[in-house]
Amino acid sequence: MSDQRKAYLHAISAVLLWSTVASAFKLSLRYLDYAQLLLYSSIVATLFLGVVLAARRRLGRIFPCSRRECLKSAGLGFLNPFLYYAVLFKAYDLLPAQVAQPLNYTWAIALVLLSIPILKQRIGARDIAGGLVSYAGVVVISTRGDVFSFSVASPLGVSLALGSTVVWALYWVYNTKDDRDPAERLFLNFVFGLPFILIYTLVFSDIRVENLLGFAGAAYVGVVEIGVAFLLWLSALRLSENTAKVSIREFVGEEILPATVVGLVLVVAGIALQRVGRERPRGAQ
Repeated sequence: MSDQRKAYLHAISAVLLWSTVASAFKLSLRYLDYAQLLLYSSIVATLFLGVVLAARRRLGRIFPCSRRECLKSAGLGFLNPFLYYAVLFKAYDLLPAQVAQPLNYTWAIALVLLSIPILKQRIGARDIAGGLVSYAGVVVISTRGDVFSFSVASPLGVSLALGSTVVWALYWVYNTKDDRDPAERLFLNFVFGLPFILIYTLVFSDIRVENLLGFAGAAYVGVVEIGVAFLLWLSALRLSENTAKVSIREFVGEEILPATVVGLVLVVAGIALQRVGRERPRGAQ
């Protein structure tokens, strides 16, 4: 099998794993608050990444890191896992999964827009048109189809879901400037991000597990959605913008609204319009 075909298989596998996140988040949030989910899933993800590096005999290459490398990892760790998942989990806590997930999928638009000032990339008419189409889908999803009333069920939840895309895009844009091994720098980001997460949880929540199902959900998120999927994505050269089929209604008990379907089609269509004929940045979800 060629390296290119392996890359496609890894990318598709990552998308399939990410397609389960909405259900995993909502189910876990039935037993944990969003700060606890953030802490437990991040701890599990960090341990998982450490085990993977140890199995590859690369853990010893990480420490000691230079002062510059440590500061860079601390900055990136603040963005992800701390800030990104704190914002995203809170958005899922406030919104139905069928609303939060499509809004989060607009990260590709944020990635294009932020690449202009940071990476000095040019934006063309296709990018602008794609962004307008996608954000039209955001309006449809946010208002549940009642676009002329502009009445949003949870303005804070929608703002957080959209804000998470900016944090995610910033993380991957600045990752392009880090020339260290992807898996090693990902592990360091999580190591340095954990103190932020721990302090945040102690201030806004507490450390306890009242139901093992909640911790099981956090462990799944940490291993599958964060650990395995991130590693698969980092090994892929390119990713076809395609949302895998996800059954939110069956597992979470939410009725899929027609407005969600229409809005998601617009979001994906806008992203596809931007991506046609473009080289995708490596390392974005």
